[in-house]
Amino acid sequence: MNLFEPPPFDYTSDYSAQQLYAPLKSRSSAPHLTHLHLGASLYVPCNHPHLVEIARGDKLSEVRSLIFCLEDSIEESQLEAALHNLERTLKTLEPRTGCLRFVRVRNPEVLRWVLGMEGVDLLDGFVLPKISTLTLGSYLLALPEHSGFWLMPTLETRDVFEESRMLELRGALEGVKHQVLSLRIGGNDLLNLLGLRRLRGKTLYQTPLSSVVSKLVSIFKPHGYNLSSPVYDIAHDPETLTLETRLDLEHGLFGKTAIHPSQIAPIEAEYRVNPLELRVAEATLKEGAPAVFLLENHMCEVATHKNWALEMCSRAEIYGVKG
Repeated sequence: MNLFEPPPFDYTSDYSAQQLYAPLKSRSSAPHLTHLHLGASLYVPCNHPHLVEIARGDKLSEVRSLIFCLEDSIEESQLEAALHNLERTLKTLEPRTGCLRFVRVRNPEVLRWVLGMEGVDLLDGFVLPKISTLTLGSYLLALPEHSGFWLMPTLETRDVFEESRMLELRGALEGVKHQVLSLRIGGNDLLNLLGLRRLRGKTLYQTPLSSVVSKLVSIFKPHGYNLSSPVYDIAHDPETLTLETRLDLEHGLFGKTAIHPSQIAPIEAEYRVNPLELRVAEATLKEGAPAVFLLENHMCEVATHKNWALEMCSRAEIYGVKG
């Protein structure tokens, strides 16, 4: 394959979906950035011929978060050229608002290479692939102390199927918890370990990964970690994508990988808040609210619904309200 041949999906077409969120500032000027600001994260291979234009916002300017990939989307023989393309891109960047920019590195050695590039400080952070207790330390050693980069470790090894391994990983992450913007679930890698792949019209929750997601949420989320949902790698099937995103939220996941710009609008439309839910959330957070009350046939208990209410109000502020 020609190194600079466009990937199967056309990332360069105009992004015509209505902007669903308010612009946000970059890492250096937005200390209160949270996982809710990620939205749908568009993956772009680092050998993409229009990487400069996409990274600068000249193309796909409304995309909320970008992940420039140096891992599975790049063949080993193309890695050096992809790194040079990324390096050329970083040199052209300027601080910008409204989009977060990450690099999915291949391994700790590639992370060191990227950290040495001019313009790396204009990235918001790194996606760390195939994280386990064995690999995490090597990545952390490669990062400069107090670098301030956000980290998004990806859970996609066979360790994910062993609860004890995930408990060990949670402990290993504790020292960098303040830098972990989200834990990403690598659905395709996990399905590959099972000899499976996604099918059109079937959600993640119709596969063996449904129980895996529930277990990961129960292990990590009570300890302050957000988990984002795997990609739905079938393009132009908004109905299934919409249903899956709705189920993601019901299972406690927020944020989702997109493989094509057309997936962003269906994903982020589901992040808008139902008007009824917003009314209930606002009433729950209202100063002087009774400890327990009934509203719109919903039993509201401030002590147990406060975290949910805070997230609903934040989502409404960022993505808006449905209808």
